[in-house]
Amino acid sequence: MYRFLLSPRWLVGTVVAVAAIVVCLMLGTWQLDRFESRVSTHQENGKTAAASAQAEAQPLAAVLPDGAAKVGTDTVGRTVRLTGAYDGAHQLLVPGRTVDNRPGYYVLTPLITDGGRAVAVVRGWAAGDPGRAPDAPTGQVSLTGRLQAPENSGSGGAVAGGLPAGQLGTISPATLVNVLPYPVYDGWVAADEVPAGLTAVPTVQPQGGDGLSLRAFQNLGYTLEWFVFAGFVVFMWFRLVRREAEAAQDRALGLDPDLAPEPEPVLD
Repeated sequence: MYRFLLSPRWLVGTVVAVAAIVVCLMLGTWQLDRFESRVSTHQENGKTAAASAQAEAQPLAAVLPDGAAKVGTDTVGRTVRLTGAYDGAHQLLVPGRTVDNRPGYYVLTPLITDGGRAVAVVRGWAAGDPGRAPDAPTGQVSLTGRLQAPENSGSGGAVAGGLPAGQLGTISPATLVNVLPYPVYDGWVAADEVPAGLTAVPTVQPQGGDGLSLRAFQNLGYTLEWFVFAGFVVFMWFRLVRREAEAAQDRALGLDPDLAPEPEPVLD
């Protein structure tokens, strides 16, 4: 009954089906490896961030030796020491920020270092709508804080344009360059010690840093899709084989509907 499987047509079809199954399994395995790699990278980044937070404070110039250096996953949360003078004239309020599930705003004051490059220092967070913030200390100051990655336009509850003067929607060099008359370091620093009336800002992980990124779950979804495709090929192959076997059996019994005579019309 299954002799038809040895025919050229079925041999070619079987080879194609096996090849399709192998390709689907290979692609699914590759996507699974990508997902596991992203999970491993995420776990390593978490360990690095935890180790950085517990490490002894280092000068910002040692963490970002080049003024144009970028803040990466290996430096986010790193405790740094800063020395310079606050520029209270350019203090900014950053609305739309949430701490402990409460809406509020950051108080950002540029700290100009001895090299002339400024650091965006968030001196704390306050609840409610932006209001009057504590004045920044004058003269030379030294402080410690945690290095944060620059925000993008959709992070941290960033507020869109049209803000009043003295407010900023996103903390990044691209936005600070428009409101400050001097160059700034990449990222920003959340001060450990805050003035009265403000709350210390926790370390803000970059997008995808506090959980697996969407791309990682896309890899997992593609893995399932390729395995489903492989299963569908197997299902269709067996279904076609069964149909062909049933047709061969019908032909052997003379029950082939194509060979059966047409029914005679019924006369009234």
